[in-house]
Amino acid sequence: MIGSLFIVAAPSGAGKTSLVNALVARHDDIRLSVSHTTRPPREGEVDGRDYHFVSQETFADMRDKGDFLESATVFDNSYGTSSVAVQEMLAQGLDVILEIDWQGAQQVRNNLKDATGIFILPPSKTTLEQRLRNRGQDNEEIIARRMRDAENEISHYVEFDYLIVNDDFSQALDSLTAIIMAKRHTLSMQKQKQAGLISELLG
Repeated sequence: MIGSLFIVAAPSGAGKTSLVNALVARHDDIRLSVSHTTRPPREGEVDGRDYHFVSQETFADMRDKGDFLESATVFDNSYGTSSVAVQEMLAQGLDVILEIDWQGAQQVRNNLKDATGIFILPPSKTTLEQRLRNRGQDNEEIIARRMRDAENEISHYVEFDYLIVNDDFSQALDSLTAIIMAKRHTLSMQKQKQAGLISELLG
């Protein structure tokens, strides 16, 4: 059975990475697609696990060859999702999560209509700014820029299928898990998975 593709997007600091990592840690049959990026690694990040860190030249070459399912430039850095890697995981029956921004989400959904979009909201602007500061990764100028861009990013929530407010982390994780499980039990998915059973019951 072919797996399902999920897009998870949010403004920076809303907690999507923590939610997705917790979800993947719980389920062996869910994979997070590892994006390519031209930005330098942050402290603790590992090439091939967090991102595939590549040069601008390598990225441009991959993009020109059509290797990316989607690509976008965010905060002066380029990001892209390998089409081959995603298709291979889906063919193995794994559910795949793309943790990308709204620009990438538009590209994916133009090409793959069955992709399910999930948008994560912070409970307030104050909480969003506090989370950005607590990460300790960005200076004041970058934090201010992320806050300015957050409103534009959030305005695209209407382009997604589901909306989760990440106020209580445990509840938000339960909601994210419920969406994945519900997708697995749609009629189209179960017709594939239970084809043998349905044939027996109707035979």
